[in-house]
Amino acid sequence: MSRTPAAPPEIIEPPPRHRFDVEALGAYLEAHVPGFAAPLHARQFTGGQSNPTFLLEAGSGRYIMRKKPAGELLPSAHAVDREYRVITALADSDVPVPRTYCLCEDESVIGQSFYIMEYVDGRVIRDPSVPGVSAEERAAMYRSLAQVLARLHAVDYKALGLEDYGRPGNYFQRQLARWSKQYEVTKTREIASMDALMAWLPPRIPADESSSIAHGDYRLENTIVHPREPRVVAVLDWELSTIGHPLADLGLNLVAFYAPAGMPTGFAREEDKRAPGLPTPEAYVAEYCRAAGRAGIPDLQYYVIFSMFRLASILQGIAMRAITGTASSAQAAHYGDYAGWIADAAWKMARHQS
Repeated sequence: MSRTPAAPPEIIEPPPRHRFDVEALGAYLEAHVPGFAAPLHARQFTGGQSNPTFLLEAGSGRYIMRKKPAGELLPSAHAVDREYRVITALADSDVPVPRTYCLCEDESVIGQSFYIMEYVDGRVIRDPSVPGVSAEERAAMYRSLAQVLARLHAVDYKALGLEDYGRPGNYFQRQLARWSKQYEVTKTREIASMDALMAWLPPRIPADESSSIAHGDYRLENTIVHPREPRVVAVLDWELSTIGHPLADLGLNLVAFYAPAGMPTGFAREEDKRAPGLPTPEAYVAEYCRAAGRAGIPDLQYYVIFSMFRLASILQGIAMRAITGTASSAQAAHYGDYAGWIADAAWKMARHQS
């Protein structure tokens, strides 16, 4: 299950399924973004699997647009309005996020809802082994990643007006119900390990009822690293964020270390998990605990297994979107296989915990 390491993210002309009226967008931005000036040229980033992301180059500078994909969508999916809300609320917090400019929910403008945020200069690192840097830089990036996650979980979300952004408490019960249903709706074949996990996870939910802003997809790829320094300068891709359990974020952040090599969001090869300076899962958790003021993480393996199950459900949904033609990436058709890989790995871990 090895794969060739992914090439750097490309910016391309939008393929037909993601094209929109650029002139209409330019006119809207002139009316709603202070200082915006034409001409406008839009190109698409190739890396995302959910909400298509575009680089907008205008006379007034560069901007980023995130929009819903075209076509029939699952209920509550592709919530660009939620992304916009949480990024805007975090603007003055200790969590680095891009500045937001406007949210448009009028689908008559370009066909789907979208929002505009600032272009943050830096590095988007798709490969978690961070090739081409020194061991010291690699270690520093992961320390920064852990510290930013701890800062996010320390945010007083009520003070930011996000008390209704999600329901505190019973997070894992609700998430298990949601992703089990989503898997059943989108599955293209039977995966026995998913059925086993859906039976194994609910009765073993830990008693810890902590609540915080949960990013929902926190990993190095969903951040921007400073152009020259080994530190996170912006956290991106907040589509799955909610008021949830902080340790679900931490568990997902560790999945790449436990998942089979060759997964699209993980390490290309098993040996990449031992790159010089790359922390072990235990060292990464220790850095998070230090920054978060925690003595340790009981039930850590549960949070990782839960996150692998949830990711398998998400990957299955991407595979279904490939069939229906709404997926953002040309590689989406392979994601049904990836869902099976990670579910099998999670079930193997679960059996060792039982």
